[in-house]
Amino acid sequence: MRAHRRVSLVFVGLALAATSSFAAEKSIVGRTVENFALKDFRGQPHQLADVADKKLIVLAVLGTECPLAKLYGPRLAQLAADYEPKGVAFLGLSPNQQDSVTELAAYARVHNIHFPLLKDLGNVVADQIGATRTPEVFVLDGERKVVYAGRIDDQYGFEPSGVGYQLDAPKRRDLAEALDELLAGKPVSQPEITAQGCLIGRVRTPDPASKVTFNEVAVVLNKNCVECHRAGQLAPFSLSKYDEVVGWADMIVEVIDQGRMPPWHADPKFGKFVNDCRLSDAERDVIHQWVAAGAPEGDPSKLPPAPTFVEGWQIGQPDQIIYMRDEPFDVPAEGTVPYQSFVVDPGWTEDKWIKAIEPKAGNPAVVHHVVMFLVPPEGPKTGATSRLRTDWLASFAPGLRMPILPDHLARFVPKGSKLLFQMHYTPNGVAQSDRSYLGVVFADPQKVQKEVAVKNAGNFTFRIPAGADHHEVESTFAFREDSLLISLSPHMHVRGKDFVYNAVMPDGTVETLLSVPRYDFAWQTTYILSEPKLMPKGSKLHCVAHFDNSENNLNNPDPTVEVRWGEQTWEEMMFGWFEMALVDQDLTKPQPPRKSRVEEFQKLAEAGGAIMDEQLKQVAAKGLEKDEDFKFFAYYLKDLVPQIDRVCITTVADGNLRAKHVEEIDGLKTTLRTTNTVIKAEGQMLAEVLGAEKPVVVEDLSTAKGSVVARMHNKGVQSSLHIPATLGGQKVTVNFWSTEPKGFPPAAVALLEQVVQDLVRGR
Repeated sequence: MRAHRRVSLVFVGLALAATSSFAAEKSIVGRTVENFALKDFRGQPHQLADVADKKLIVLAVLGTECPLAKLYGPRLAQLAADYEPKGVAFLGLSPNQQDSVTELAAYARVHNIHFPLLKDLGNVVADQIGATRTPEVFVLDGERKVVYAGRIDDQYGFEPSGVGYQLDAPKRRDLAEALDELLAGKPVSQPEITAQGCLIGRVRTPDPASKVTFNEVAVVLNKNCVECHRAGQLAPFSLSKYDEVVGWADMIVEVIDQGRMPPWHADPKFGKFVNDCRLSDAERDVIHQWVAAGAPEGDPSKLPPAPTFVEGWQIGQPDQIIYMRDEPFDVPAEGTVPYQSFVVDPGWTEDKWIKAIEPKAGNPAVVHHVVMFLVPPEGPKTGATSRLRTDWLASFAPGLRMPILPDHLARFVPKGSKLLFQMHYTPNGVAQSDRSYLGVVFADPQKVQKEVAVKNAGNFTFRIPAGADHHEVESTFAFREDSLLISLSPHMHVRGKDFVYNAVMPDGTVETLLSVPRYDFAWQTTYILSEPKLMPKGSKLHCVAHFDNSENNLNNPDPTVEVRWGEQTWEEMMFGWFEMALVDQDLTKPQPPRKSRVEEFQKLAEAGGAIMDEQLKQVAAKGLEKDEDFKFFAYYLKDLVPQIDRVCITTVADGNLRAKHVEEIDGLKTTLRTTNTVIKAEGQMLAEVLGAEKPVVVEDLSTAKGSVVARMHNKGVQSSLHIPATLGGQKVTVNFWSTEPKGFPPAAVALLEQVVQDLVRGR
């Protein structure tokens, strides 16, 4: 199976088959290209006749800011190096009016291009050969007739819906294959293949009588586009000035007409969202009128003032900037890099309330995404805010906009916590390094009324059949207290097709909160509700997603295999992430005494909420497949039974006590920590409970036998529960540990017995 990665071309919509008034009405192949004379970025003149002695000529139409042209720059440089010794000349053409000679020089330097890059002023040559987009290549034979026209290869591109894709390597090297066939004296087997890319920024003739000028367009761009399309931001080009915008006029119309820009994927029939960035009809009309009038500049003195931003940050100037490590991490040129985890101590000696947090890729060329997790401090835990505990803080992915919480809402981080950077790297052919970082804006604790936590309705047990083009997967989250739903963030990988969130009320009423009919992995959008949605106790968030595992999905790494849950991009996920708060919480008022976590669980049990929900059943059923699955299992279990601090499975073999699975939660570090540890079983309580007929509860660990529990007790573990089971034909004990005394009342024992049944069933 080949790894599969996503093109980070999230700000430019590139149509597959769109044409313009400059496109040829008939095939370009067979057209004779007349001699032309152009200057390169150094001012040196070049003519087509200069290479008349070459067997073949490749005319490569390029744009310095087009994302696809940037990706293909190194590829063209390598092709030129490979084929010029065989009698093939390469010439680059830049017909974009917005591309300066300085930018052409930088493009050549960055991509190590040594063949001439010529400035096609007035797009004269582009018009002659019928070029419409960048990058696009034309191969001329000895008679200077076009014998191949189109794309370079199929590694990068866009589906008809506008969703981008990127293969690890091309399946078909179109330009190279055409050159090989021609050099061998054969006709080109596929002489014309539609190129994907950015529309050429042709010179236009403005209408001086137009009532709409760039002054009116700038108002629209400043409001909707410039936040990202400016220097230092993720967008590949700036839209701040007339000279920057005019060359993109046709492209702007194309992407707004096809709904690809501004990036918003929610169906307007469902839900209202604070961050809905769609253009209004009036704004679209302004742009259409301006482009139809030839994109006139207007009176520069009447240009509206440019918006102001904190450079480099979506969240404003951070209160603290934290790097993932002191030294960069080296990313190899090729291969699959396992997920990397870096733990850093931010030095927080007091509780923190976070209003906004923004991870940033140190090297966007190789950082696929960043997920920030919380590593809570060691030591006894209280109930406090644990009903909303979450280890997930924030993430970075291309196209993700960072939300900023209002003053009365914030994320809580206990003092002494550390931060974990989980890094997903994607090698791009050149060995590089990365040192990613994040910025944090703190909230005023005196103003925070409610804690906000990130939760999710996830499915871990799905199996997407090979070739299935519309496979349905569902997930559910049950609200155990009256809650407020703040935002929704659907997450799948490259086979993701669509995603729907439904609110199911206790009386059975169903309301669609969000529908994303064309899911795009390149855009990890958080949809912030205009008004928080009340989710009463007993209500559910029900998510329905569909996956396309067929060959028709150009993003699909391998349509011949069954796909299951996994962290890598060629595997799949189905997460309905969301932010929530509790209705009754008001932290600005005097707070009742903190409850122990056992008391918190008892309250939940008395209210009928201590039951196995569908999500926990799924997580338990998958919990023993991999170490990472056991980690997820322990995490979700703690959300329901908050007093659990450690889960492990032990057995005895050859007179030795061994751990088969171990997960220490919230930074608890005890003993028997790895599956490699071997301890003599004689005199150990963990060995004696093996094979017991019923669960064994130890209310006070100081009374238990053996060095293992003695060391745990010395680390603060106070009580435990041991449930006998059979795993793979071998007797085992599933052990639950708590730093609270009497941590496992009868309701917890009954619940955990059900959990263990699902955990070991079928193993």
